[in-house]
Amino acid sequence: MKAIVLTAFGGVEHLQLQEIPVPDVDPGELLVRVIATSINPLDYQIRRGDYPAYVPLPAVIGHDVSGVVERVGAGVHDFKPGDEVFYTPKIFGPKGGSYAEFNVVPQELVTHKPRNLTHAEAASTTLVGGTAWEALVSRARLQPAETVLIHGGAGGVGSIAIQLAKTMGARVLTTCRAPQADFVRSLGADEAIDYESGDYVDHVRELTGARGVNVVLDTIGGRTLERSPQVLADAGRVVSIVDIATPQNLNAAWGVNAEYHFVFTRQNRGKLLALKDLLERERIRPVIGATFPLARIGDAHTALENGRNGDQPLRGKVVIEVG
Repeated sequence: MKAIVLTAFGGVEHLQLQEIPVPDVDPGELLVRVIATSINPLDYQIRRGDYPAYVPLPAVIGHDVSGVVERVGAGVHDFKPGDEVFYTPKIFGPKGGSYAEFNVVPQELVTHKPRNLTHAEAASTTLVGGTAWEALVSRARLQPAETVLIHGGAGGVGSIAIQLAKTMGARVLTTCRAPQADFVRSLGADEAIDYESGDYVDHVRELTGARGVNVVLDTIGGRTLERSPQVLADAGRVVSIVDIATPQNLNAAWGVNAEYHFVFTRQNRGKLLALKDLLERERIRPVIGATFPLARIGDAHTALENGRNGDQPLRGKVVIEVG
């Protein structure tokens, strides 16, 4: 099969198109013909060498699949050849990721593709959708009429999280650049905060009458995460999906009795089924900002890292057409 193989850590030149064997299918597994995949920040973090202990080289990476079941292993009863499915492969799994014509996956990670989505649309939702669900539903336990601040609302996770928060009945504030304001509002954001025109902390205090927000979803990290407790209401919750590069000063968090959660998403069928239901009821819509063929995976990584699709700001996900 054709696959993109990461041959060394570093730049996009180490993502090489090669012919490699199709992985074996063990009991309880599916062989899926990959129609589409997409790029996540985790992918370029792995490529540049952020997790060398977890990724023996050479490696096939990638964390979103929408495709068609080619073959099933012994003990698989919920799927058959020809079924359209979508899922996130096991992160750091031994049988490789989604940058390939075929992927082998445990059946418990898989569900049937939403019937109203193309493969490209479905592939754009699995990891970011599961991440947004775990952050807002499982960890933050966001409630109706609460206020949430979502950092980076125009990005892959942010664009899904805005829509999910609105389905949960929350008031949604989000940070973005000024040219993205109309876009994030079209997703359901009640307020778009241009973080380049002033201090987002001041903006949030003004928008909430100095009460603060109940939940912060951090997709940025660094100084943004460090200052998050400054916008929290008492007993507020911070959920971050970003590595902590430096120690955090938690004095402000202590002062408002803050609760912190750090999410490294692990997929399962339950989260996918919940996401599928919202997608099929059109309560959440996929957001695709750019599409590339598999042979241009390096350009796709560059687009996501730079946050630009050509001369335009990138919105949502970067999708790869495989099959």
